[in-house]
Amino acid sequence: MREPVNRTILLLDIERFSRRDDVVQAVLRRTLNGIVDRTLEAAGVEATQQYREDRGDGLIVLLSGDVAKTVLLRSLLTTTPELLHEHNLIASDSAQMRLRIVLAVGEVAHDPHAGTTGGLVGHDLNQACRLLDADVLRSALAARADEHCVLAVSAPVYEGVVRHGHRGVRPELFRPTDATVKDGVLSAWIHQGAAPDRTPAPATAAAAPATVPAPVPATAAPVPATAAPVPGTAGDPVPDPAANGAPAPAGGPSERSAGPVFHFHGAPVIHGSLVGGDQTGVSGGEVGGDVVLGGTRTGHAPTDGSRS
Repeated sequence: MREPVNRTILLLDIERFSRRDDVVQAVLRRTLNGIVDRTLEAAGVEATQQYREDRGDGLIVLLSGDVAKTVLLRSLLTTTPELLHEHNLIASDSAQMRLRIVLAVGEVAHDPHAGTTGGLVGHDLNQACRLLDADVLRSALAARADEHCVLAVSAPVYEGVVRHGHRGVRPELFRPTDATVKDGVLSAWIHQGAAPDRTPAPATAAAAPATVPAPVPATAAPVPATAAPVPGTAGDPVPDPAANGAPAPAGGPSERSAGPVFHFHGAPVIHGSLVGGDQTGVSGGEVGGDVVLGGTRTGHAPTDGSRS
């Protein structure tokens, strides 16, 4: 047996592999190898820096110590899910593929024998394989119906790499878990998938303030200083009740109330309708100056020095 050396341990397993028929299993195995090829290529891993063993429904990949784990993690968190998405987008229901993935580190020895393949030996590798098969990781993948994989890292990987927040590796997206295995409990950290939504909740809408209309610009002609508002058409004579034989009102045959008199000084603003004096219906009487019906009327102070 060769001396054990420190290796980065990458394990991958296809969910529900044994439930597929032989043809589909062969397709999934080829697809998995292609996804691992492209994931490691994206991480800059050379062929001489890796060792692989086929486990039927998964792969064991050992990487040499000069492969940066930060780069490998970024590739596992981005490239691998994208490749799985592309496969599942066009694959039939029976050929859909989802993965459980474990990234660990440890001492591994190689004990090859003539006529056989494999021969990896090491406690750290055994523990990583048990984490891959743990119920907590299976349940995490089963709970993510809209995702294609779940990634767990061993405690040494989290402490040595993840928790430091290197570029593209967000420690807040990993949660600790205890995986129960046949010889005890393993501490691990499971990646939570997509980043949580940090969009702030919309504030409660306050009551909108009442809209104050803007002042209407003064465009009309100045209002006369004194309005003698007697209803009727301007220029018509004031009717005399005595001319028609009607009794003259008290105070003389043509004596009538002068009605209200309005004095405007400065720049008054009148809203609504303005009619001074008596009126019968909509006619009769005499009106001097302007009559404003509705809208806004702005008067101006006399400019000749006089005041009414």
